[in-house]
Amino acid sequence: MAIRHTGGSGRDGVRETVVQGVRTVLAARPGPVGAGLFFRVGRADETLATSGLTHLVEHLALYESGLGEGHYNGATAASYTHFHVQGGERDVVAYLNGVCAALADLPFPRLETEKEILRTEEAGRGAGANRRLPLWRYGARGYGLVSYPEMGLPRLDAATVQSWVRTWFTRENAVLWITADEVPAGLDLSPLPSGTWYGTPAVTSALPQSPAYLEGDEGGVVLDTVVRRSGAATLYAELLGRELFRDLRKKGGYSYTAAADYSPRDADHATVTALADALPDKQDAVLGGFVDVLARMRVGTLAQEDLAAVRESALAVLDIPDVGAARLPSYALNLLHGHRNQSVADLRRELDRVTLRDVRAVAEEAAAAALLQVPRGRDAEWAGFVQAPVSSLDVVNGERYPAVAEDGVWLVVGPDGVSLVTPGGAATVRFAQCALMAAVPDGARRLTGYDGIALAVEPTLFRMPIELIASIDRMVPPECVVREPPRAAADIPQPAKTRQSSGFFGRRR
Repeated sequence: MAIRHTGGSGRDGVRETVVQGVRTVLAARPGPVGAGLFFRVGRADETLATSGLTHLVEHLALYESGLGEGHYNGATAASYTHFHVQGGERDVVAYLNGVCAALADLPFPRLETEKEILRTEEAGRGAGANRRLPLWRYGARGYGLVSYPEMGLPRLDAATVQSWVRTWFTRENAVLWITADEVPAGLDLSPLPSGTWYGTPAVTSALPQSPAYLEGDEGGVVLDTVVRRSGAATLYAELLGRELFRDLRKKGGYSYTAAADYSPRDADHATVTALADALPDKQDAVLGGFVDVLARMRVGTLAQEDLAAVRESALAVLDIPDVGAARLPSYALNLLHGHRNQSVADLRRELDRVTLRDVRAVAEEAAAAALLQVPRGRDAEWAGFVQAPVSSLDVVNGERYPAVAEDGVWLVVGPDGVSLVTPGGAATVRFAQCALMAAVPDGARRLTGYDGIALAVEPTLFRMPIELIASIDRMVPPECVVREPPRAAADIPQPAKTRQSSGFFGRRR
């Protein structure tokens, strides 16, 4: 016997209800049952010193999961965690019940093992086209944390993990979706604690000015920008990808991959990412062609038939059978983020009303907030972009300690923070804005500020009293400290072998 939902008839076959205190959306479709449990917590809710915490909870919660013929997984994103499954009703119930039971009683004897698994996963993960740009846009907190490795893992203990679960993995902070018209019998969400729904993370900024550019290690061009969520913005992203593909691959033959993507960030804004790869001898052509496409989107030389083509593709998605069930994950995520869900009819009307003028308005918005990654050795100042800061504009007041083997290099330590001064610029981290200090047993300290600027204090490289390290330790907020394991003697930098005294300098992760 199944437990029937208590909500109304809903729109487009999607029905909203509450199941054991958890907001739930239902829509039936033939075939295996799909289901997912979203929680409004992700990497952007952590700090750099606790980064990896949500992912660790996900791994611990799934440790004992196992389904016969069903398929299941978990995912930790910037602003949500998603446990999802597909299979028969029994598989779905077993999986979701297991997740909820595990969250109430995590297998803490597995804590250190799962940390090692996460480190292995990180080592094998590709950088991704847009891995670095969030750091440069948001800094070393909030949405910028997705650019960093999970650096907080060493300091995470059972008490910290348990507190995180009780705060974030609650009934009120979750949304459940199931591709069925009934809640499967035996579903038990009651182990989840009661709590509070949290809005999306605060948006921070490390970009003093935009549009801006930075040099990348890869040979291609990547665009990261933020626009208001709308039907016009989704069509803009489709048109941008279409134009990049047409110019850089079909016409020029410069790129193999040239595409764009629209991804909701929070209740009101979305991130548009575009990329084009390039061989070394084609990098200038790709950069020039990429910028030309962005300019063309703004000045309005797009043809009406191009807009009609991407509109037709977008509308076709709304024509698929069981569209309500297909929309359930995004529908649930909108509920989680506090974004209003539209009916299929409303979505159609919005897309039908989009004009070329609307697309140009989005293009202007996208251009104003643009962050462009260009190939190493190139710039985009000629196209109106300013260089994103790679060093600090100021230096703290304090005692100066010269480098052992390099002229013009100083470590400056004062009551407000630490600066590393070189002929090429300075890196400053103020204690009140310290996102993380990694403490190594041999005395090295690596500090990262909210703006993503980082520096290393290496006692072997500066004429400094050893007591200075203890002084820095006292001034850094304890919640920012991660204690790393000892490093091999060969990894400790020595003046005769080190050409850059900082060892770790600038806006780098």
